[in-house]
Amino acid sequence: MPLIVITGLPGSGKTSRAKELEKYFIEHGKGPVHVVSESECIARAGYGVKESFTDPAKEKQIRATLKSEAMKLLSKTTLVILDGTNYIKGYRYEIFCASKNARTTQCTLHCAMTIEQRQQLREVITSQSASDNSGMLDCETFDALCLRYEEPLGSNRWDRPLFTVYTEEQLNLNQIESALFEQAPLPPNLATQNMPLSATNFLFELDKTTQTIIDQIASARKIGLQGPVEIPQAGIRAEVPPNMSVAQLNRHRRQFLNYVKMHTNVSSDITKIPAIFVQFLNTNTNGV
Repeated sequence: MPLIVITGLPGSGKTSRAKELEKYFIEHGKGPVHVVSESECIARAGYGVKESFTDPAKEKQIRATLKSEAMKLLSKTTLVILDGTNYIKGYRYEIFCASKNARTTQCTLHCAMTIEQRQQLREVITSQSASDNSGMLDCETFDALCLRYEEPLGSNRWDRPLFTVYTEEQLNLNQIESALFEQAPLPPNLATQNMPLSATNFLFELDKTTQTIIDQIASARKIGLQGPVEIPQAGIRAEVPPNMSVAQLNRHRRQFLNYVKMHTNVSSDITKIPAIFVQFLNTNTNGV
């Protein structure tokens, strides 16, 4: 059954929208509906809201818990609503891959805020912070989240179909229902097929193979090639932006290596890794 990923800054109305969606789909016979709540996860962990966004280890733990809970609930008979900030595009991409592997449809609901609404919320946070120092969100943390927030884009396949709604707007529930229940789920691709990691020298070969591909892209740029770069061993082209530096490419390579180490659902067949890695680059460098 479908997955709805809600994303937005604190105070943007995410939880209210999650409750609205839950009520609508239950009333329209699409239940059971499970809401996986970031705020509830933070409370169970015993963290304050502030430290859950400022302590990298705790923030990573919260994200991992949310993803794990959502994926466990995904089934043929349930609808899952992931209610959280979900502000990192790489994290939303991971969820997208997991939902593809589960063969379910997915959409993204962006609870957006105008500059004026952000300023009004900031004033409220300031007044609350003056009287309460118990771990509530403060202006410094909120401002940092505003800067770090990677808004969803309809051009990103992991964000679409994308529905953007502001606080004062009505949510188009019929369109969301149509996107989730009248469309076929995307088929799993090489990057989401479930194969065990087994080869003893796999990580060594993984590092060498991905570095070779980065070197091929860098060499092509050095000789003036601005378009897609042919990667013979992958069988597909690397369509990364021509202005992307080697340092940026290596940052994406490290993200891929970490992703493979953390997820056993990536193929352990080293001959398939070039294609998977190039797919990863093409997806994650889109628009960069």
